[in-house]
Amino acid sequence: MTEYTGLTVTRMDGVATIQMSMERKEGAGDGTQSHRSVVGRALNDLRFDNSIRVVVVTGEGDVFYASPPGRPRMENRDPAEDWDLTQGTQFTFQTIIEMEKPVIAKVNGRASSFGASMIFACDFIVAAEDAPFGDSHIGMGDGDLFPMGRADNGTVPGDGSNAFVPLYLSPALAREYLWLARQFTGADLARMGIINAAVPRAELDAAVDRMAQALMRRPPYALALSKRAFNKFVADRFNQTFDLAWSYEALNFYQFGRYRAPRGTETL
Repeated sequence: MTEYTGLTVTRMDGVATIQMSMERKEGAGDGTQSHRSVVGRALNDLRFDNSIRVVVVTGEGDVFYASPPGRPRMENRDPAEDWDLTQGTQFTFQTIIEMEKPVIAKVNGRASSFGASMIFACDFIVAAEDAPFGDSHIGMGDGDLFPMGRADNGTVPGDGSNAFVPLYLSPALAREYLWLARQFTGADLARMGIINAAVPRAELDAAVDRMAQALMRRPPYALALSKRAFNKFVADRFNQTFDLAWSYEALNFYQFGRYRAPRGTETL
């Protein structure tokens, strides 16, 4: 059975669960690159595993996915590493969109940036009521729940959220979420009808199991082709948006690396 660095993949009665580990080891990098590429490879393998009907993506402990505080982002970037990061991110999202099996995001805890984007790429979202959602790209260091990078930096949300978030939130709320780094809990999003359900943390496993079993009772080929048809517009949105937003974020890296100044006072 294939092993995936930073992930645990379990299979039981037609349902596969991908659990991302948030363990950080000194000198071993932050795990972001491996998650962005390895999740896609695991999903792609499951796509062609005919014993699997439903896929669940989740995190570990009280973290679904969050980049660690203080991770350097703006300079000393390796082009080969950036290429792998780009390819891995794009491949993961495309696989979620295109695989004919439904993917459930089981949001066990805080989710930000790439992790939050991945949630909104999934077909169903079930969250713990107190799980915080946020995109901290523009709100870096602005007192939010997900401090990352330096406090004088903010970047374009380039890792998928510009593609997926407007499919769920109204334009007004999507702008608050992305441009002002506004945060919501699972309970907030469920109350607004944006995600499928939010439940107490102790009930999350059971809620996801019920959804997976309901999907398992549907005719497999009808469900597969229904997802393929439904996700045509999701794929169109992703293809129109991802490369542009990712490129603009890369431009921000160059700008901040070249013009060092407090946030909001950059001069060209």
